[in-house]
Parts: sequence; structure tokens; C-alpha cells
Amino acid sequence: MKVARYAIVASQFNQIITDALLNGALERFAELNIAEENVTVVKVPGAVEIPLTAQLLAKTDKYQAIICLGAVIRGDTSHYDYVCEQVSQGCQRVMLDYDIPVIFGVLTTENEAQAQERVGGKEGHKGKDAVDTAIAMVSVVDQITQSTNSIGYY
Repeated sequence: MKVARYAIVASQFNQIITDALLNGALERFAELNIAEENVTVVKVPGAVEIPLTAQLLAKTDKYQAIICLGAVIRGDTSHYDYVCEQVSQGCQRVMLDYDIPVIFGVLTTENEAQAQERVGGKEGHKGKDAVDTAIAMVSVVDQITQSTNSIGYY
């Protein structure tokens, strides 16, 4: 079995939050003894740019999972709703079109305090959770695609 390679797409908008998400994800990879050379990080300006970047990474066929990290925090306009919908649907489309786990680690919160709680506060660390999900999904995909057993549990 080949060594799994992972890509992380990290938005730079709301950078205090997104840097914390990225640092948590990289810490989790290190805790799990996944070598740095098996993790590629691509930074993009904002959350809307995440799906295109994930798609370009998926097309390379170099990665077994792509982790998307960002933070969309509600403001005073409806822009928040459009951004959340575009990013979530775009990531899902990449996942289904390319048969690769695309982990949605984009925080969608009402305010910055809620976002802070999700990068090491009482709500845990969603950057670390995204890594755990990516690893679990790589295992699931491997089991399904490598299985010659027509009936089984994964």
C-alpha cells in the first residue's frame, strides 16, 4: 500500500482563525507521525477560492484526501450566505466529481468568538478534527476500492 499524501487548502481571510486551523492540522499530522513531505499546503485569498484550488489539486491525482480550511464569519449583509453556499457546494462537487475525500473544515460562524471556540476552545479544534476525518476517509476509500469481497463491513 502506498503512503497517503494529503493536501490542505487554507484561506487567508480571517487569518487569525485560519492560521489557527492550519497550525492545528499540521500539529495533528505531526502527532500521528505523518511526514511533512506527505502534506502539501496551498494558501488562497479567501474561502470562495477554496473549491477551485481543491479541484486543481484533485486533478493532479497526487493526493488521497484534500482538507479545506477557512472561516466565514457572518457580517451585516447577506454576503455570508452566498459565500457559505458556494464553498460548501463547491467542495462537495470536487469530492463527488473526483472520487476523493474533500474534508470541509471551513468554519461558518455567527461571530469571531464562536470561531475562536472551534480552534482550541470549548468546541475543540476543527483543524485537528479535519485531519482525523481525512485519515479515516482515506482508510474507508482504500478498503472499498481494494476489496474483492462483494459483501463486507468497512
